[in-house]
Amino acid sequence: MKITKTLGMMAVAVLSLYSCNDDNGTANQPVNENIKFADHSKEPAFVYAMPGFEDLSINTLISSSDVLSGTPNFVFAGQPDGMGIMKDPNSDGYLMITNHEITQSVSRVYLDKTFKPFKGEYILNGIGGMTRLCSATLATPEKHGFSAFLTAGESGEESMVHAINPLAPTSQASDKSRVKPALGKASMENAVPLPKDVSNGKTYILIGEDQSYSTSHQSAGQLVMYVSNTPGDLDNGKLYALKAKSGKIWETEMTKGNSYDVEFVEIPNAKNLTGKEINQKNIDNGVIRFSRVEDVDYRKGAGNGREIYFVATGESSDGVNPKQGLTMWGRLYKLVLDKNNMLTGKLEVVAEGDSDPGKNLINPDNVCVTENYVYIQEDGDSYYKAASHDSYIWQFNIGTKQYKPWLNMKHNRDNAAWQTAYNQSGALNKFGSWEFGAMEDISDIVGVPGTFMVNIHSHTWQDPKFANADGAGVNTNKEGGQVVIIRNVQR
Repeated sequence: MKITKTLGMMAVAVLSLYSCNDDNGTANQPVNENIKFADHSKEPAFVYAMPGFEDLSINTLISSSDVLSGTPNFVFAGQPDGMGIMKDPNSDGYLMITNHEITQSVSRVYLDKTFKPFKGEYILNGIGGMTRLCSATLATPEKHGFSAFLTAGESGEESMVHAINPLAPTSQASDKSRVKPALGKASMENAVPLPKDVSNGKTYILIGEDQSYSTSHQSAGQLVMYVSNTPGDLDNGKLYALKAKSGKIWETEMTKGNSYDVEFVEIPNAKNLTGKEINQKNIDNGVIRFSRVEDVDYRKGAGNGREIYFVATGESSDGVNPKQGLTMWGRLYKLVLDKNNMLTGKLEVVAEGDSDPGKNLINPDNVCVTENYVYIQEDGDSYYKAASHDSYIWQFNIGTKQYKPWLNMKHNRDNAAWQTAYNQSGALNKFGSWEFGAMEDISDIVGVPGTFMVNIHSHTWQDPKFANADGAGVNTNKEGGQVVIIRNVQR
């Protein structure tokens, strides 16, 4: 994809997000006096802090029911997932780029210098998106050596990664040509480029394959890596998948507390293969079979980018029993790439839900990694019978490897008015009926330390006014969604 000169010149002003930032700090003294945190949405916040984190400050930014002054007909679609925040090069405000999974679309919301949204539009709609779009990464010259909003398709093994110019005109919304076959074909969750301070003039992109195990897809989910010898080259590199040097192929053969030697093995000619053919190559190569690799992120801080964290969401055919060799409740993995050979490394399980079913991790979906913490966002809508809590965000301490619930969903099941307002589908009584999307560190962009944004898939909140939000007519899903700002977050 050709990026405009304007975008290239924004290197200093733009910050990469789905990933999180470097600094460690929780100071709540604003550096940027223009920022005015307030509840900009007409809806209340759909989340609340867990015990021990009462100092978190939560404000609403936007919900699907809100009317923006500059575009009264714009609807912020449901299922907001991956996102990126950047300074607007044409004003003193900001741009928020957001995936909307179920509508296969990407919105662009304009915020003024106080960080209040006032205008919205779609730069990719359901026609151009073609597949469900989950997590995403806004790559920047400053952090990664190139510019693109990388959003991964997740509607089966022939889905691909889009590379979108975040400043693209809305006239390109139906353009299907912005996919990158060299990054492979699979049911993908995110495509995360590593920072340029560890890439040594190359491009490394980690991709999670959110694929269940089945007789038709026996390689299950993979951790994939695209490598090019040229910064920003998304067309001519090679594709690899993660393999255990021991030859073990099932993830549950790896246990918490142990470290395993791993390597990335090439999928030859991947650019010209179908997803089905790539699946077979992975089987032939004996790569590790994970249960739905969803989100991926790297540790922040100078030189820390070779430390990768990713989640396997888990799966079960009956909601009671795991599939052989695969996690059911989910896992968080840590992968450290070798400095001298980034195609090799050490892999370990650092958190898992299978040893304490229903009380620990339940289907982790997204991750946000800072310098000292991993924030693990759950998608508990598997409705496992043993589940005992709603979808959490967990705070994992990298140093101690201890983790605890940090944020919860506000379901108010005993409040009749709340149920009337946000439970049109009737499913809000189930644990995990809502899920988290991206969590983004926006501290450096807005000039306020410890400031993050979190996306919420409020599945049961439904209104015909939310249907066909992107105008493409591809999907008529009528769910709403919300974005909140959280301050005083430990990094």
